Amino acid sequence: MMRLLPWVFLCAMAVFIYLPVGALVLFSFQGGALPVPPFNGPSLQWYAEILGDGDLMQSLLNSLMVGAVSSALAVCLGFTAAYGLARHALPGTTLMRGLLIAPLCVSYLIIGLGLLIVVQRLGLGLSLATAGIGHVVINLPICFSIIYASMGAQQQSAERAARDLGANEAQVVLLITVPMLLPAIAAAFFLSFTLSWDEFIISFLLTRFDVTLPVEIWSMLRSGLSPELNAIGSLVFLVSVTLVLALELLLFRRRA
Repeated sequence: MMRLLPWVFLCAMAVFIYLPVGALVLFSFQGGALPVPPFNGPSLQWYAEILGDGDLMQSLLNSLMVGAVSSALAVCLGFTAAYGLARHALPGTTLMRGLLIAPLCVSYLIIGLGLLIVVQRLGLGLSLATAGIGHVVINLPICFSIIYASMGAQQQSAERAARDLGANEAQVVLLITVPMLLPAIAAAFFLSFTLSWDEFIISFLLTRFDVTLPVEIWSMLRSGLSPELNAIGSLVFLVSVTLVLALELLLFRRRA
């Protein structure tokens, strides 16, 4: 009996976590107009509706673009900051690390309001670019933490060996450091993309006419629940799961 308890607890936790997602996916195939029992289906009506919605598809493309660009910038900045603080003895290193990680402890609402004030003071218009800047701000600490934690003595020894063999600093970074840290860099990128893909508060505050998918979903929610929203949520979940599986496959292949 005692051996079964861990499995019972594990199954209960899995049901608790995935039951809402399962209900979301199930009722995205609802044939009726309301996403409530009894289930009428299966039907692909609502997937056809969202794929034919120009505004929705544009917001989907906006989310993909903002997520990819902001994640790439956050990874580049996080890598350079991690490399500089890990490989060079600079004055105030501990303070700089703390300042880089500090945004993790700040609410996205506070960050978004602060960025909104700065953008307005600078006279910049609200757009996808300003939302992307906000996503870089919130994802940079995550990228820095992941990459900095992966910089160990093994990479440092390989870098010293490359310098002894005549490699310059750029060659050391591009041919030694980056390939050895590729799993951490990929993990930072995919995690940043996932967070940017789902982020609402900063996107809502820093966009106006061109909006991301979460903001578009919020505007649709104001008219009530519908199976169309379930279909959108299922697609968002599919993208997130695909990213996680791609990351796992990348890391598994790297270990192999």
